[in-house]
Amino acid sequence: MRELLDEIRRWREEGEDVVIATVVGTRRSAPRPVGSSFAVSSSGALCGSVSGGCVESAIAQEAEAVFADGRPKLLTYGISDDEGWNVGLPCGGEIDVFVEKVE
Repeated sequence: MRELLDEIRRWREEGEDVVIATVVGTRRSAPRPVGSSFAVSSSGALCGSVSGGCVESAIAQEAEAVFADGRPKLLTYGISDDEGWNVGLPCGGEIDVFVEKVE
């Protein structure tokens, strides 16, 4: 978490806008616990993790809308355990991620 905060501080000092995504709920087997965070700068830099790599690119795309209109989003990502094994994602489960612009 310290690394994430340091990076956000640096981005803000450089004049970048920042969106932060935080895991606020999990169901079944989840790759990261509640409280895990991921940040995206307005230049596209990334830091942290909410899923161990499974959904970060989707969140980075969702961050574009949050940068544009400033409205936070609550997103849910998940896959059944059976589907997960079939596509090589052994964690299965679901995560709820709150995405908001840092003010």
